[in-house]
Amino acid sequence: MRVRDDPAGAEAAAICADLIRFDTTNRGEGVARPERPAAEHVAALLDEAGAEPRIVESAPGRASVLARLPGTDPAHPAFLIHGHLDVVPADASEWTVPPFSGEVEGGCVWGRGAVDMKGSVAMTLATVRRRLREGRRTRGDLVLAFLADEECTGDHGSRYVAREHRDFFEGCTEAISESGGFSVDAGGTRVYPIATGERGTAWMRLTARGTPGHGSKPAPRNAVAEIAHAVSRLASHEWPVRLTPGVRALLDGLGDALGTAIDHDRLDEEAARLGGVGRLFAGTIRNSANPTRLDAGYKVNVVPGTATAQVDGRYLPGTGEEFLATVDRLLGPEVTREFINHEEAPAADPAGPTFAALAGALRAEDPSARPVPYVMAGGTDAKAFNGIGISSFGFAPLLLGPDLDYLGMFHGVDERVPLDGLAFGTRVLDRFLDTR
Repeated sequence: MRVRDDPAGAEAAAICADLIRFDTTNRGEGVARPERPAAEHVAALLDEAGAEPRIVESAPGRASVLARLPGTDPAHPAFLIHGHLDVVPADASEWTVPPFSGEVEGGCVWGRGAVDMKGSVAMTLATVRRRLREGRRTRGDLVLAFLADEECTGDHGSRYVAREHRDFFEGCTEAISESGGFSVDAGGTRVYPIATGERGTAWMRLTARGTPGHGSKPAPRNAVAEIAHAVSRLASHEWPVRLTPGVRALLDGLGDALGTAIDHDRLDEEAARLGGVGRLFAGTIRNSANPTRLDAGYKVNVVPGTATAQVDGRYLPGTGEEFLATVDRLLGPEVTREFINHEEAPAADPAGPTFAALAGALRAEDPSARPVPYVMAGGTDAKAFNGIGISSFGFAPLLLGPDLDYLGMFHGVDERVPLDGLAFGTRVLDRFLDTR
């Protein structure tokens, strides 16, 4: 079906373009453009369709939108769809089109957030608005949360609403959100990874302390040298493979879908052999600790007394203690660490009825679809909702052409999402909501 023949798909494309034009750049550490204008736009779209949205702020301008649509059966469990309105920074000089233009070109909507995740928010809004106009309701209540601050810690978004508006999510035990349900071409087979978990987060600040002094004199306790050595040890460490149940389920599903055996003892080589499909597990077979920032000193001829580094640590479910013990051993006794952000790894049930319903909705729109469970290398707002008993599946369905590097566009340049992909996604979401 062409997007112009699909009103909900066309509406999703228009909403996506409009949302991209709201610059909601989140640079982290409290430096962000307010999400409030985008939140007001989303709330207006819901209000126009007959919902009763509520805008909540954790700080001036840091706004999220909540809505609860009554179902037909008050005793049936409610279901949550959550997404975020903020985006990572974009350097316009690196882009083919201005990153906040929302241009439509070459059959795609372009701009920062098209993939992560204003396109997904647009699909949800278009689907929900259509259902509201047609008077179609889910069996249980449908809860919507469009959030601030996912691209940092969620303190101004998911963590805030989970803590301060916990009653809004009463009865919800499961949810869907970003980073899953998209197609990956595998030589004629279309694999659709549905996220059932993600690695835990351990963002850390490292500190080395030494003796300050003149740069021309001996410095036996040089804080800069100490932090550099520690960071080098972390960066060069080869983390062992740890096959968690979620990753084993992915490998089994991929093997069945592709009709090939995947050698569990040579997974790095297998990831390279399988190309785009291999990227689905390459980042989730081991823990990681990537140094991302170094800070020290203020003048070339002054040895500073302290030096710091920041590290993005990610660990697989059940390996948190092992991960931190390894980090401490590599850092050595002269370097201390503290958490900037620490969240456990969430998981959802790949064998339950919700996964089956998600997979069924994909197959109904694409008979060639091969859905598989998937563990994300990164993290999402699912962690905050997991803390209040809501398990999230990564499911933002898109049918993609084989030449579009979808995974590479997350936080990358020239982000874009196909118009036909958005139309496909709205149809899949609509089918899925019929099962709720």
